[in-house]
This record gives sequence, structure tokens and C-alpha cells, in this order.
Amino acid sequence: MAGHSKWAKLKHTKGKTDAQKAKHFSKLVRFLTIEIKKAKGDRTAPGVRTAIEKARAANMPSDNIERALQKAEGGGETEQVVYEAYGPGGCALIIEGYTDSRNRTSAELKHLLGLHGGTLANPGAAMWAFQKNNEGKLEPLSPIELAQDDMQKLADLVDALEEHDDVNDVYTNAA
Repeated sequence: MAGHSKWAKLKHTKGKTDAQKAKHFSKLVRFLTIEIKKAKGDRTAPGVRTAIEKARAANMPSDNIERALQKAEGGGETEQVVYEAYGPGGCALIIEGYTDSRNRTSAELKHLLGLHGGTLANPGAAMWAFQKNNEGKLEPLSPIELAQDDMQKLADLVDALEEHDDVNDVYTNAA
């Protein structure tokens, strides 16, 4: 009987989970790279240790962690970027990420925002709507209510942004 192979079913499931894992691992590698550069190569710095612990918690192989640390110490210009934007319904968005090319990333994010009814804002234009909590995460100061169709557009926009390789976190002040 054709099409009833266990491996055929497993192959598709495994392919999907492997792709998700690879995407998560690449974000962790960028995070490790930024932290080791901030610490100027000191692997015992608190930020580097935290990044390594996050990678281990995600079951990243030790070889991959070591390779990422060596690559970061050797060079490569990855930097942290923060973009501010306005999404559907006028909600504020803060997009944090790591990139090796600011121009490429800003153009790609501008394109994604345009497709989903958002616009890139000037620095400081949307940050007023957020405050940092004790853990360093951004929280909205005054959440705004959106219409149902705007909420759906915003959900699609956030999904598209999180799929982008250079984006690490997306914060919004929509309720």
C-alpha cells in the first residue's frame, strides 16, 4: 500500500521541528555573539554566562555553543538594533534584533511593515509607550484597544516579523 510508510510521516514532522530548532538556534547564536562582544571576549562575564545557559536550556549542542563563541571572538560585525514602528490601528511596536547590515535589515523590515499595514517610525517616536521592567523586558505604559480586524492584522504582522532572521523580540502596546 502506497503512502502508509511510518518514515514518510516522520520525515515531514521531523523536517518541520528541525527547521524551528534551527531558527531558534540561529537567534541564540546571534545573542551569544553580541554578549561575547560586549564582554570583550571574557567568557566568565554574567551576560555571556546567561547566554550560554539559555542556549543549553534550549538543548543546543555544546559544539555549536563553542563554535559560536570562537566565531564571535574572531571577528564578524554583528550589532544589536532597535527599530520603532507603528502597526495597524496606530499601536506602537518596538522591534529588537541583531544584524550584520543595518541597511539591509531596515529595508526588509520596512517592506514587511508596509505589507501588513505598518510604518517604520523615527527613533523615540514609539518608545514613550513602553517602560522596562526588572528583567529588562519592555512593558506597555498604556495599552490601547484595537478593533478585531486590526488585531488580526497586528497578529499577522508580529508573526511575519518574528519569522525574520534578524528579529529577536517584538513588543507592542496593543491590549
